[in-house]
Amino acid sequence: MSSTEAPIGPNDAIKVTQIETFVLKNSWVFVKISTDTGITGWGEMLKDDARACAAGALEVADYLVGKDPRPVIHHWQAIHRGAFYRGGPIKTAISSGIDQALWDIAGKCYGVPVYKLLGGPTRERIRVYGEVSEKTGVNAIKVGPGTSRSPFKYIEGQKFVDEIVERFKALREQHGSSVDIAVDFHGAVQPATALLLIKALEPYHPWFYEEIVQALNVDVMAELAAKTHIPIATGERIFTKWGFKEILEKRAAHILQPDVCYAGGITELKIIAGMAEAYYAPLAPHNPQGPCSLAASLQVAASIPNFLIQERGDNEYADLLAKPLAGVANGHRPLPTDPGLGITIDEDKLIAQVGEPSPYRVRLDPDDGSVVDW
Repeated sequence: MSSTEAPIGPNDAIKVTQIETFVLKNSWVFVKISTDTGITGWGEMLKDDARACAAGALEVADYLVGKDPRPVIHHWQAIHRGAFYRGGPIKTAISSGIDQALWDIAGKCYGVPVYKLLGGPTRERIRVYGEVSEKTGVNAIKVGPGTSRSPFKYIEGQKFVDEIVERFKALREQHGSSVDIAVDFHGAVQPATALLLIKALEPYHPWFYEEIVQALNVDVMAELAAKTHIPIATGERIFTKWGFKEILEKRAAHILQPDVCYAGGITELKIIAGMAEAYYAPLAPHNPQGPCSLAASLQVAASIPNFLIQERGDNEYADLLAKPLAGVANGHRPLPTDPGLGITIDEDKLIAQVGEPSPYRVRLDPDDGSVVDW
């Protein structure tokens, strides 16, 4: 935190002066909120539809500029309920990025990490998964059901299933029982094939199955979840408390994976965690993105009781930060200690990566040219 971002008193005035957005070449989308005190807040939004998210966040300036940024939950409600058409991935991603930035400002105003404003901490360190390493002690990974090709067919044959099982079996034998190994179906597997894989992989003890099918039909996911003792995880394409309500009520998943850049920000993830606790379901926040995404997820992890593990928590993001995040040790990341989200964006480094986002992605079945999920 710079000298221009010194904590201010609870009764001191502060107003939002500007909202800016930045789209990077890798499609990460950042939002910056400035105030008349020099305190700034940063957040991230959905990387798909990057330009739409960036433009939509600027429209919120009509509401937010001139207001005190600290009533974060009030602003979340105003942005969400002020629109006649609510929810959806883009609108909720816009709310998510702004919510992160407002919490960042609030923490800097009071000189504390966000989790201390949320009633935390609930733990002393945060378990992460990523690349298994002797140096960091990371002992949990996630892999896809990969073979020489992806599972394109509605119903795959025995050869395909056997190849996936052999690959996972070899991975389990390599790491033994000391490494937790999850399998991410990425919503790209059709239900009949997903059921074949779920049963075939069970003997090798996957930690959990992620996105076994697309989340658009929760009933199908619930049917598959009832056919295995391996926990089912989902959430990266589900947004707001209302989306996760159906998942929990129908027992479609045992582990929730909301994305802080997409599901509604820190404010909404805290609520989703509370809902999940009533169903004995933990959170393993989704994170395929940048430093704000990870930092905001860590604030949630530090403040909820039912946290399981953080995705891609082993990245220090030195290419975008003035000071890299503290490294992982013994498979855990230390709690953030700096105010707000606990990071400082190096704006020069960030601007150097601004550019046209990644092109739209389409995957075709090589056998017949039909469009398939990726």
